[in-house]
Amino acid sequence: MTPLEALTLLAVAAVPSSPLPAATSGAPVVLQAFNAQLPYRPAPVRIGDRVHLVYELHLTNFASTPLGLDGLTVSDAVTGAPLATLAGDALSAAVGGISAGNGDSGVVIAPGMRAIVYLDIALTEGAPPKSLSHRAAIRTSAGAAAIDAGSIGVDDRPLPVLGPPLRGGPWVAVYGPEMERGHRRVVYATAGRATIPGRFAIDWMKADANGRLDRSDGKSLADSYSHGSEVLAVADAVVAAVRNDFAEPVLRADLPKVAIGDATGNYIALDLGDSRFAFYEHLQPGVRVKVGDRVKRGDVIGRVGLTGQGSSPHLHFHVASSPSPLGAEGLPFLLDGYRTIGRYAAIGDLGKGPWPPVTAAGTGPSLPPSNSVVRFPD
Repeated sequence: MTPLEALTLLAVAAVPSSPLPAATSGAPVVLQAFNAQLPYRPAPVRIGDRVHLVYELHLTNFASTPLGLDGLTVSDAVTGAPLATLAGDALSAAVGGISAGNGDSGVVIAPGMRAIVYLDIALTEGAPPKSLSHRAAIRTSAGAAAIDAGSIGVDDRPLPVLGPPLRGGPWVAVYGPEMERGHRRVVYATAGRATIPGRFAIDWMKADANGRLDRSDGKSLADSYSHGSEVLAVADAVVAAVRNDFAEPVLRADLPKVAIGDATGNYIALDLGDSRFAFYEHLQPGVRVKVGDRVKRGDVIGRVGLTGQGSSPHLHFHVASSPSPLGAEGLPFLLDGYRTIGRYAAIGDLGKGPWPPVTAAGTGPSLPPSNSVVRFPD
């Protein structure tokens, strides 16, 4: 699923055209119009060589005046030990759809708007915290204060360890947690509920030894090294959902624009159990399975294509809480059986040359860091 502009029920916060009014000294801070929500319970997931907690804090300003957010501290709710502190540029970068204001304004939540703080906390080795607490430094025209911004438990259920979704390689794990319109930051609202299905989504793209993604000029789908590659079941599972009614164009430029509900193109969702579903999207026509089929890990279930919304052939893969492509929460998972051989510094470097090699190549079970280059068994 390629990131797209989606209508949601959440208004993303914006910096007002005028600066936040100066605080009045000695005035009590009344916060009856400030709301903090933690809609998704995080679970520890190993990404590369670190364990991470990936989740969001929603902050809504119900007042008629701007509210400044100067800092956020996340702590172990049991021990009180701080786990992460965000302020300044780091805080601005973590808040979706927002840029820092001028001077001392910092992050400002306009009246009636909501800011989403996208948190990615890298933990030290050892047992992860059982619950998290949040403390926000805020400013209003009445003054400044540090306030409780909510607590949430950490999901300690074991993560599913999945097999390779593809063969061979090199395959680039394309995703960017910091991208404003990347999978991680695209909120969908279906049936009156907002979710982030692609919280842990990876777009897999195949490259040659020189980092090129296409054999020639890349105008046709067949030029892509990814196109037509066999897609594999990552676990013994039951097919929960299938869509197989999209045709493929010969040329990339002829891919039709689609409605938001068709962005996945041809797709398969596998029921992994425990309310976890593995999604494979943008597949070629000719999906090999139907709803109710039982598959074994390593079975060929389809081929990489370019259907739905996208710009080049790739396999979009993620795990979510229900078989609804846009109406589920994205969930963490682990991959085994892969070997990391390199990593691009940024998505913009992809396809422009060889990848920088890595010296300490992990093998899983873990998720590869963003823009890692990996090999799966042939």
